[in-house]
Amino acid sequence: MSKKEKFTEIITSGYTFKGDSIVLGAAMLDGETINGLQVKVPLRTLNRHGLIAGATGSGKTKTLQIIAEQLSSKGVPVLLMDIKGDLSGIAAPGAANPKIEERHLKIGEPFVPGTSPVEFLSLSEEKGARLRATVTEFGPVLFSKILDLNDTQGGVVAVVFKYCDDNKLPLVNLADFKKVLQYITGPGKEEIEGDYGQVSSATVGIIMRKIIELEHQGAEAFFGERSFDPGDLCRFDENGKGIVSVIRLTDIQDRPKLFSTFMLQLLAEIYSTFPEEGDLDQPKLCIVIEEAHLVFAEASKALLNQIEAIVRLIRSKGVGVFFVTQSPADIPENVLAQLGLKVQHSLRAFTAKDRKSIKLAAENYPLTDYYDVAQLITELGIGEAFITALNEKGIPTPLAHVLLRAPQSRMDVLTDSEIDSIIRRSQIARKYNEVIDSHSAQEILTQKMDQIAREQEEEEYRKQREKEMAELERSRAKTTSRTTSSRTTTSRPRAQQSTFEKIVNSPTTRQIGRTIAGELTRGLLGVLGIKTGRRR
Repeated sequence: MSKKEKFTEIITSGYTFKGDSIVLGAAMLDGETINGLQVKVPLRTLNRHGLIAGATGSGKTKTLQIIAEQLSSKGVPVLLMDIKGDLSGIAAPGAANPKIEERHLKIGEPFVPGTSPVEFLSLSEEKGARLRATVTEFGPVLFSKILDLNDTQGGVVAVVFKYCDDNKLPLVNLADFKKVLQYITGPGKEEIEGDYGQVSSATVGIIMRKIIELEHQGAEAFFGERSFDPGDLCRFDENGKGIVSVIRLTDIQDRPKLFSTFMLQLLAEIYSTFPEEGDLDQPKLCIVIEEAHLVFAEASKALLNQIEAIVRLIRSKGVGVFFVTQSPADIPENVLAQLGLKVQHSLRAFTAKDRKSIKLAAENYPLTDYYDVAQLITELGIGEAFITALNEKGIPTPLAHVLLRAPQSRMDVLTDSEIDSIIRRSQIARKYNEVIDSHSAQEILTQKMDQIAREQEEEEYRKQREKEMAELERSRAKTTSRTTSSRTTTSRPRAQQSTFEKIVNSPTTRQIGRTIAGELTRGLLGVLGIKTGRRR
């Protein structure tokens, strides 16, 4: 048996399944595509997650487009993270050209243009149905991990959540949470310490700064109502095709904290709300995370542990998660170990570090006698990849160098008018773009704090008035005392006049005095020879 015949037998056996599958392309050996030797992935194992890796321009985006449209055609809903903005074309049919026809002729699969039903979603100001979640839905543990808090700080967050639960204070957005922090270190400090224990103002200050950091990355737009229901991702069109939900994230690359916050919340919400399904014939939902390094680059150790746990457990809910990134090294080892499907496009070896990464990447794949993986991985052409998956028994399939099929949908973006048209027809866009301003913790505590402030002002005013009245009474008492003293001093000499003073002040005495004075005057004038008025 020749090398080619033996290879054909191994690939045929390794990629033949009882259940339904999707076709990715045809196997290659020694640079030659073997017509009709199809490489498939069974739908049954696509809840075991996957990886699409490769250098920029190697064809990763088109590969995830192929996988998404194939899944949609099989009735599997898909969620795509469109960070580069080049996945909207999946909503429009592609067009044949000589290169595509030549490629499909080699694969042995006719090219048939097609389209997928699409919903556009948004985390920010991009067009689409707005994705939101409330702070309450995160819960204290997940919210603390997003903020990268230590145990002490996480304990304060738990107190905040417990206080809000006990007092029916809805935590809708970050403003609500900040208002509660202000309350428990201000007017409500005694109340909190009495019921929940002492809360350090320094610790609250650290938490407040962490929240502000999250706000600076646009998280305030994500926290709010109406909360997105993950069940709306698992919908179908009238033809039974799974709807492809495209989250437009072109303005999110410089805000990795917001992106990782959203991803973790979404995975946690799906895990907590979806029922246990076990191993289904096909997934209920597949999530494709483009530029996955943004999820892990800024993640804390606690956050990474949470992602690892969710990825490991969420498959039992019938959900598959696929990471798209430049190098397998971008994915933590504990997460990488959970990924059943691996599609490896070309890697570039420009530095010693690159060569080391390529050697490590080659060791992630099953051993093979037909390829020098470490060498060939740098020579793969555009639209070529190494592929291995899990068969229906969970065993890795043989490693195959694959010429990938072309996407059936448009390999270009939609125009703004085409996107607007899809959004206008969307039922969930009308549902989630409605602005809801509910009566939450911020409003309730603001009213309570205003009431406390008014009561304090009234109390201060009452105390001030009492003080002023007391001072007025003291002033009046002093004035009365001085007046009484003055009257006493003035009347005392009159009461104590001597006998001489009484005689002198008598009217009779004054009359006698006047008569004597007159006589003395006349006598004196007569001596001087001056006539008086008396006639002789």
